[in-house]
Amino acid sequence: MPLVPPPRPKALPLSTDVPPSSVLAGNQPEWSVGDLASALKQTLEERFGHVRLRGEISGFRGVHGSGHAYFSLKDGQARIDAVVWKGVYGRLRQKPQEGLEVVATGRITTFAGKSSYQIVIDSLEPAGLGAWMALLEERRKMLAAEGLFLPEHRKPIPFLPRIVGVVTSPTGAVIRDILHRLQDRFPRPVLVWPVRVQGDGAAEEVAAAIRGFNALTPSGPIPRPDLLIVARGGGSIEDLWAFNEECVVRAAFESVIPLISAVGHETDTTLIDHVADRRAPTPTGAAEMAVPVRADLIATVAELAARGGGAVRRRIERDHADLRGLVRAMPGPDMLLATKRQRLDLAEARLAPALAAGAARHRVRLQALLDRLARRSPELALANARARLERIDDRAHRALVVDLRRKEDQVAQLARRLVVAKGTGLERARALEARRRDRLNGLAARLAQAGSHDIERRHARLQALGQLLGSLSYRAVLDRGFALVRDGEGHPLRRAEDAEAAQRLSLQFADGTVEALPAKTKRAPRAKAKPPSQASLFEG
Repeated sequence: MPLVPPPRPKALPLSTDVPPSSVLAGNQPEWSVGDLASALKQTLEERFGHVRLRGEISGFRGVHGSGHAYFSLKDGQARIDAVVWKGVYGRLRQKPQEGLEVVATGRITTFAGKSSYQIVIDSLEPAGLGAWMALLEERRKMLAAEGLFLPEHRKPIPFLPRIVGVVTSPTGAVIRDILHRLQDRFPRPVLVWPVRVQGDGAAEEVAAAIRGFNALTPSGPIPRPDLLIVARGGGSIEDLWAFNEECVVRAAFESVIPLISAVGHETDTTLIDHVADRRAPTPTGAAEMAVPVRADLIATVAELAARGGGAVRRRIERDHADLRGLVRAMPGPDMLLATKRQRLDLAEARLAPALAAGAARHRVRLQALLDRLARRSPELALANARARLERIDDRAHRALVVDLRRKEDQVAQLARRLVVAKGTGLERARALEARRRDRLNGLAARLAQAGSHDIERRHARLQALGQLLGSLSYRAVLDRGFALVRDGEGHPLRRAEDAEAAQRLSLQFADGTVEALPAKTKRAPRAKAKPPSQASLFEG
């Protein structure tokens, strides 16, 4: 496909067959680098609108700070640069990974800054089933290394949940099978969070549904379920890929509500099965794991009630027989009270002598207390206390007088010291003020001298700059006989073809400006040389 020529001179088709030395200098077109880059870019984009490339990702170092991703696609023969813009990267179902073989869909264009061509990717997907399985195994190892698949993280499934939450498509047969099975076994209220289970955005919707159920409060207007079922019918690995995405696995791991994974058939395995609290082979099997059979529970309760009633009756009969045997073995009332009567009689016989001895002891103790009271009269103790108080009062008065005189002497001594210190402080302050005044005068003189020197230096520099400005001004060029040409809007014109295209001209000389009109002359058309038979750059 021939190149699109630039808008300036008409260019001859480029050829790789004729050596550059054989082309006459007069026929050789002048291309700017930008014009050539634009022509190449337009040619590539018109020839290769959208392409699908299969290759291995190389040189991917993560997302750039701008949000764009840059890497290369290569195979055993060649390499091509690739770029994914920020807005497209967030919508990619398969994110770039170093060494991953992919099929990229996009458009071919050029990057003039490096004189190279590249593919701008719109979508990315693994190349073939082997790539899907390799990516799945790599992601499984990464998540397992983080401990997401450890058995100790799994929570027990409630025996009979009050509310069951289901994350699945609202239009498929899966939700009908689950509801039908729950109705047959044990009817429970069901909350359905409708999501897409395959295609772009399915993984994000499933992860948002799991986190949305966990965000509900048990006492809110929409109560939080006691059990979650994430379900989908069978399909290929591409159809089930949404349940292998990292966001879905992490949402299931973070769920505080016990979760049953029922994705695909019994032979289908996804990463959410490894992190779920229980894996069901089918969505119907998940419903059977969620609730027990109500009829079996009723039969079991009736059987346990009958067995419990029989056990209670047998226990009562056995206890009644044991009680009758114990009653027959018990002694009579007279035998039980005989020993107690004897002990009571002996205590009554010892009571009278003990009372008499206790009264005699208390009488002796009371007489001793009366003798001590007579020897230590309260009136005598009160008189002694009054004498002691008078002596203490006189000692306190004398001590107060002595302390008052000592304080007066201390105050007088401090007053004399204060007068002496005041005089010394005034003299020191006057000397410090004089030294500071002298220093301030010296600094003022130095400041005035430095200011005058700085003004002189700046004035000399300003004169030098003025002379340099005069020598570099375009007016000095006008003084030598040149003129400055401007169009009607005052823009300077540098070429004759620009002057011919202008409506009015302004000619500035050294002594003034003159208005002029351009001369409209027609140039004779330039004869086009018949180009030699040359092949296009992009043909053959």
